[in-house]
Amino acid sequence: MANNSEIPVLSNAVHVFDARGIAKRFRHAAIFGALSALQPGETMRFANDHDPLPLLAQIEGHFGEAVQIRYVAREPGQIVIDFVVCG
Repeated sequence: MANNSEIPVLSNAVHVFDARGIAKRFRHAAIFGALSALQPGETMRFANDHDPLPLLAQIEGHFGEAVQIRYVAREPGQIVIDFVVCG
């Protein structure tokens, strides 16, 4: 997975967020900002080079059940997660 065009998107309600292109010091703030901007029913398809377990715990703690976390791909070097905003 080298760029956004290789991250499958099947709906206009799915917004790609490729964390690999964002400086590490800004990543979490950018992710939380993007999640906060989504409307119920929208999804952020997140791509990363590693499994962000601490980030997932932070998202669960902050958003609770308002955001569902679903892995699309979970292979070393290629992590894709859908963050689905619930209504």
